[in-house]
Amino acid sequence: MRRIIIDYKKLDHSLAAKLIDTYPHGYGDDDIIVLKKPGGELVEAVEITTDDTVYLVKISKSLSSFIANFEDSMEKELNDDKLLEENFEPEDN
Repeated sequence: MRRIIIDYKKLDHSLAAKLIDTYPHGYGDDDIIVLKKPGGELVEAVEITTDDTVYLVKISKSLSSFIANFEDSMEKELNDDKLLEENFEPEDN
């Protein structure tokens, strides 16, 4: 199984949804994995797993805000798409 370290900002929609499903109320100390980079810098991450890959999503100060606001932003995006579809008028040929 592959292991990939990724910043949450680079997650596609399906991985972001998986992150939210895995940590619906946020993450705790027990969920955090600490990694040491070759230069000695420590990186904290949380894990999400797909069929073939384990993603270690780097924790940043804004990740908890992302988790909290994900549902609101997805709902807004879906509403915007629906509004575009409702206002689309096909051209007459």
